[in-house]
Amino acid sequence: MKKRYLSYQDTIDFLTEAMAKYPDLIRLQNIGDTHEGRPIMMVTISQDVAYADLKPALLYTGTIHAREWIGIELAVNFIQYLLDNYPSNPEVVEALTRNTLYIVPCLNPDGFEYSRNHFSFWRKNRRDNGDGTFGVDLNRNFGINFRQSTNTQSNIYGGPAAFSEPETQAIKQFVELHNNIKIALDYHSQGNVFFPAHKFNHEAEIEGTDLNILCANMAKEIHKVTRRQYGIHRGKPPANLIHGSGREYYYDRGILSTVVEVGSRNIPDYLINMSQSVDENIPALLYALGTAINYSDLAPKRPENFTVRDISANHAELVWDHNPEDDGCYYQVYRNEAPKDPCTRDNLIAITSQSEYTDKQLKSGHRYYYNLRKVNRVNRVKSPFAPEVKIKTNLEKDEFSFTLFPTPEKIGYTGEFLATQNAEHFGNNSLFIGVNKTKGICYGVIDYDMSRIPTDAQIKDAAFSLYPMNRVGAKIENYGEWSVSILDPDDISDITDFEQIHNAVALQTLGDAIDSDQLTQGIWKNWRFSALEKQLIQDQLEKGRLLLRLQGPDNLPQGHDSQMMQFDIGYGRFGGGIHYRPNLDLIYHRRPNALTCNATVCHTVSHIRVTQGELQSGFDADGQRIFGHVEFMLPQLSERTDIVITDAYFVLESEATNGISQPIRFTVGMVDNDKLSYNSIKCSELIEFLGYEVSSHELVKTPKQTFMFDSSARQHLEDLHDSGKPINLIIRATSASRQQDAIVQWKTLSADETTVYPQLVVEYIERHKQPMDSPENFQASLEDGLVRLTWDNPDSEDWVGTYVVRNSFHPPRSPFDGVKLYAGKDGYTLDRFGNTNIPKYYSVFSYDNVPNYSVPATLKFSTDEVTPVIYDEFEAQDEMEQRYREGD
Repeated sequence: MKKRYLSYQDTIDFLTEAMAKYPDLIRLQNIGDTHEGRPIMMVTISQDVAYADLKPALLYTGTIHAREWIGIELAVNFIQYLLDNYPSNPEVVEALTRNTLYIVPCLNPDGFEYSRNHFSFWRKNRRDNGDGTFGVDLNRNFGINFRQSTNTQSNIYGGPAAFSEPETQAIKQFVELHNNIKIALDYHSQGNVFFPAHKFNHEAEIEGTDLNILCANMAKEIHKVTRRQYGIHRGKPPANLIHGSGREYYYDRGILSTVVEVGSRNIPDYLINMSQSVDENIPALLYALGTAINYSDLAPKRPENFTVRDISANHAELVWDHNPEDDGCYYQVYRNEAPKDPCTRDNLIAITSQSEYTDKQLKSGHRYYYNLRKVNRVNRVKSPFAPEVKIKTNLEKDEFSFTLFPTPEKIGYTGEFLATQNAEHFGNNSLFIGVNKTKGICYGVIDYDMSRIPTDAQIKDAAFSLYPMNRVGAKIENYGEWSVSILDPDDISDITDFEQIHNAVALQTLGDAIDSDQLTQGIWKNWRFSALEKQLIQDQLEKGRLLLRLQGPDNLPQGHDSQMMQFDIGYGRFGGGIHYRPNLDLIYHRRPNALTCNATVCHTVSHIRVTQGELQSGFDADGQRIFGHVEFMLPQLSERTDIVITDAYFVLESEATNGISQPIRFTVGMVDNDKLSYNSIKCSELIEFLGYEVSSHELVKTPKQTFMFDSSARQHLEDLHDSGKPINLIIRATSASRQQDAIVQWKTLSADETTVYPQLVVEYIERHKQPMDSPENFQASLEDGLVRLTWDNPDSEDWVGTYVVRNSFHPPRSPFDGVKLYAGKDGYTLDRFGNTNIPKYYSVFSYDNVPNYSVPATLKFSTDEVTPVIYDEFEAQDEMEQRYREGD
């Protein structure tokens, strides 16, 4: 065995010496005895340990599975770290002053010693089952959803009854006597992933946000040390969730609880892998210990009714309740661009005493995840988090979006040694990507149908997303990388053929490859396309396909048998549902139409007269301004739908400059004034300036000048078009000195008399600007134990579909704020995973082909009552779905 690993007796000796050396800081007690008579040792560490049970506490349990030695090793090293850094490290001092650490280094001493001395792969305890077999899986022996079994040979045999084992009885009795425990961490190996607790009903719980953020912030501390990325994975329906585990027992008692799976092997090389795992987890443990107080009675109450009030392309208005008892607190607002990201100083966007906050300068068509908590002004104790608010910003006026998903026959993996089976993998299995000794080299293949994207689309933004679901087969730390590349579909006649995929030359690899220590389960991986990669998508539009190859390591070091990652495809036996399909999210423009308009009329306006048919501006003999006036009338650009003006410019050409001795500058402005009297123009307020002013000196060098419409001017131009009103432009002269008889003659007809000047050039697209009507008659009822939702879809040829979302905490005002239940053309759906005993909100949105989403129709459901929700005025969110569904 690895000589650097401690025995159980070595651990007890270390703890005994530590208690003798630090009697005010550490307490050691036996909480029970095992089948073979070994004591189950509980360590208590806190400043002034005699009062430890009065403080909020973190419970650490390790090595409940005998072969997972990381639990006991990390426990001993963390205890040593605390003792070595108290009182010199202020973080340690604060953590132990405010909180208590309860730590069971090894909850399975008998099994651990059997693993050390006889069979290293042993998992269970050493109970004599009386039939020639030994052992109970202690992490299946707790009382929550305990499952009876008679298969005593199984590695996951849970015992004859819940809490039948002395080990689980001991920890149960301790926990029930210590209501101050607020966080429980159960350390296992392997996988580099957090498995937060669940309640088996596949509904979001009020503590779900706290659990995700606790794990994400611990993962950030780990990442600081070794750059390794830990996943966060709560499981997802219809997965067969673990029964009888300690994690769910603690969670059922109101304790935030998670399993932490450490490393890539159960008993790794100590000097390299185990020491890394220990070192990277110590800061994470210190962080968790310091936060226990935030979930105690000493903390402020969780903020209530946190939601979004309004969404645009570039901002989101967030609101929440502020009660009189909150006057001693302020609020912290956090923003992330991905789910399960941490909430730390790096993404703290606001500290406010108000009950609302507007987040500005956001990107259009992007997802954002907001978190909120209170902080006591005096002692800085923080509250639990409000349930997370998720949004997707609206599209800009000239943008469209579409999310592509592969059909079952167009996604799968192809293996080197699986020639006769590869076709069966498509649509029926996960993506196994990497290499092992059974399958050989394996590639993932995804063939997207691009035919639904308009051929004139101009790709503005593109992102590919993939859900890693299991990394247990990636057994080698820091070895290999995974990448996504674009293939030419013309080179591949059969996407299930390994040789064709293996030998294909990539057109481009997307972004950077992901190293093995950065690729973990439970967190979506996203590849955002560069300008070159977006151009490749553009090229594939003509072919109607985008073919992606996913690849990992293609060889194994001596003595290793697997470096394989498993990714979800949404279909088949292991699929988590259609929401877990790899997706390609596109934002694009349409190629605009162009229209050149000639002026309908021109005038020169002086204080003496108004002259039609000529166009001059400058100063007359009296030094009074002479104005040029130009009128345009846009035709109706579309009879079928709205139009959006994407660009516009005014073309003006000087014909002669007379009497200009000092510089004159000319500006062009848009006015809302159709009166042509001198005083009305002189006193009229400019609505918008067009482009930049031009000097008389520049006109001599470049007679033809272009004045661009900015976004505000384009909007006004669009409004005038929609209302059928003329566009009035004024050319105005300005000078720093008094000028007389200084005039520019502007051209109104080209030399060959074929072109009329000035000109207005307008580029535009056809696009709906307003959302559709909301679905009507939204109702909920119970049908065979499920919630059945029905509605009436809008009667409009522009209607594309309806989107239904569920939220357990507040009415969803965004289609992306909750769990998606349905998108399509039906007028009903069933909530197949909702718990009918838990009150919840449902919203239904209609959408068009942009897509613009309607104001939602919303109801609150409970078994006692179904209540429609009436909103204040609300601007509907403008977007289409690329779906992340939070797991349970």
